[in-house]
Amino acid sequence: MEERETFRMEDAIGDMMRGIEKKAKATNPPDPEDYIGDDGLLYCGKCHTPRQILYHGRIGHVMCDCRERAQKEKEMMKREKEREEFVNRLRCDCFPESEMGEWTFENDDGLNPKNIETARKYVENFDKMKSDGMGLLLYGEPGTGKTYLAACIANALIEQCHRVHMTNFSRIVNLIQGRFEGRQAYIDSLNRYSLLILDDLGIERKTGYMQENIYTIIDNRYRIGLPMIITTNLTRQDFVTDDITLKRIYDRILERCIPVEVTGTNRRYANARQDMESARRLLGL
Repeated sequence: MEERETFRMEDAIGDMMRGIEKKAKATNPPDPEDYIGDDGLLYCGKCHTPRQILYHGRIGHVMCDCRERAQKEKEMMKREKEREEFVNRLRCDCFPESEMGEWTFENDDGLNPKNIETARKYVENFDKMKSDGMGLLLYGEPGTGKTYLAACIANALIEQCHRVHMTNFSRIVNLIQGRFEGRQAYIDSLNRYSLLILDDLGIERKTGYMQENIYTIIDNRYRIGLPMIITTNLTRQDFVTDDITLKRIYDRILERCIPVEVTGTNRRYANARQDMESARRLLGL
């Protein structure tokens, strides 16, 4: 019995060695500078490590050190290319506008370091935030960079291969209008994203239909414990309301999203003023 097991083990080792040899032959053709060593086996002329080994009286082919390194580098480059292609697909799936793929921490103008640091910390602690279902409520005056800040977080998480989706309530409602049977299926499909970013809460039309859909979207994420980032021009005081419909929406948000005030100058106004001044100079005005 023991002898039979020994034979089986030797056969298995033999099969493994033949597999190694076959791969080595296919990826390891001899070079002119290779040479025969004192032991009668083939050696690499570059790194001087064996390209042949002796096993049970039989010569087998193996990769020398330099060819093994080259093979590993080739495989690493292939994996990196595949990862880059995957990240690009995630980025295309995330943003409604392609230029948002350039809205990163690295490209930030440095005018709001406190908020940028908060956003960076959210990314650094995302695994914990995700497990706790905690997101952010980015609120403040128009043009202060709330959407940019959210996009920075999205791009950083996408680089870590997280699925992120950035949209707004109006766009979602436009997509589900008329989908009486597929409405819930579409809303459920948003749960495949690790993070859902909902931009510009408060700009949508104040109709019962719109507010019911907003509640459904937020409540859906709330119930399964997945994080959201919501940006809004609303103030903290606006979230205190006697309106029952709005109250149940805002309560859900404040239970799962940490309020972060985004401060600073109105970048849109400043950029528009620069463009106007440039145009006036061109016209000699």
